Amino acid sequence: MAGHMSAEEFREHGKRVIDWIADYMAGIESYPVRSRVRPGEVRAALPAYPPERGEPFKRVLADLDAILLPGVTHWQHPSFFAYFPANTSGPAILGDLLSSGLGVQGMLWATSPACTELETVVVDWLAELLGLPEHWRTDARGGGVIEDSASSGSLVALLAAVRRAGRGRNTVYVSSQTHSSLEKAAAIAGIGSENVRVVDVDPDTLAMRPEELATVIERDRRDGATPTMVCATIGTTSTTAIDPVRRIGEICAEQGVWLHVDAAYAGVAAVCDELRWINDGVAEFADSYVTDPHKWLLTNFDCTVLWVADRAPLIDALSVVPEYLRNAATESGEVIDYRDWQIPLGRRFRALKLWAVLRWYGAEGLREHIRSGVAMADELAGWVRASEDFALLEPHPFGLVCFRPLWANLSETDADAATATLRERLNDSGELYLTHTKVGGRMTLRLAIGAPATTREHVRAAWQHIETEYRALRRMD
Repeated sequence: MAGHMSAEEFREHGKRVIDWIADYMAGIESYPVRSRVRPGEVRAALPAYPPERGEPFKRVLADLDAILLPGVTHWQHPSFFAYFPANTSGPAILGDLLSSGLGVQGMLWATSPACTELETVVVDWLAELLGLPEHWRTDARGGGVIEDSASSGSLVALLAAVRRAGRGRNTVYVSSQTHSSLEKAAAIAGIGSENVRVVDVDPDTLAMRPEELATVIERDRRDGATPTMVCATIGTTSTTAIDPVRRIGEICAEQGVWLHVDAAYAGVAAVCDELRWINDGVAEFADSYVTDPHKWLLTNFDCTVLWVADRAPLIDALSVVPEYLRNAATESGEVIDYRDWQIPLGRRFRALKLWAVLRWYGAEGLREHIRSGVAMADELAGWVRASEDFALLEPHPFGLVCFRPLWANLSETDADAATATLRERLNDSGELYLTHTKVGGRMTLRLAIGAPATTREHVRAAWQHIETEYRALRRMD
């Protein structure tokens, strides 16, 4: 019978795991970007029942190579251009490993003071790096917290907004471009999709129209509703459109409505001075703000930072103190208990990996990473713009480029079908992976740049592959 892994056994197998990860990172280009397994193939290759007796760890690694790795889509591949980046990096991996090794459950300050206090430091550091307001610091009336995802952060913000507004027929305001997590948050919070208002967007910029927002809010007030939260987005998932936060914020301030800013993807770009314009209106008007270091800032999933301008409604909404959690530190009022800033009670020591990233790269290294992605996206956009075969969606302020193939003599329906075929041919090739969206009812390809290993050569190769497959399909018509 296998017993607990000893320190020496852990050292031996741990070295093998580190070597495995290092080899994987060094050789990642040898794999097809998107997994080619069929549904159920991985499961069928695994035993139907758990082992009766323990097995050597080397057999776990062997099955990882033989069974699991073929079923992995390689998000760190330099030709992974789908969705948004899910960056990882050496220091983040090591920080995550240290977190796992310590095994801290940081629900309260008292359960591990370093877990809480390091988190307060790194979220304040990040706020400084992004040019966010002083009153969002954890030593002010606001503060930041690391959540598992922007979806959770938005839900927590909504619960705080409901707490401040009071219960009634609460209404939430989004646009057609807002992330779907806001509608889910409304369902979880008991507001219901019938009380989520979808505000019109400008057809050219795809940004929320403030005048329409004001009209809808006023109509709801007349109808006896309680306008509760507006979500403005900086960098929508579909196209990285940017809502006019300042004008939206002015309306929220006039109406007494909570303004939540979803900058999950694009918010970290403000580490660069030339991109800090995205924060216009945030300091003056935002009640909450969320961004994801785990997307574009070299930090392993999961790591989202949520800031609030005033922590009181958040804690009032989420604090429940059963007797078994009472302790002297909490009762003193001198500490932060992050269990009151999130949905679950338990929490991992996520701050370690973000701390490791900030210290390894420094502000200079983080800026270089963001600027590199933006520059490659700009160059790709130039190639698309110069082509007679594709239409570029502009503007493209970050690392995402959206474009549509032009299919002469095809109806819109047939053109969209041809674009879908092109996308699948590209993704099935294993040479790259991209996704699509709908803009103005037309299928549009999305190519998101930001993986740490991606270079100009990878982007150039992807564009050449897109052009080649497009021409091959044209010849088939």
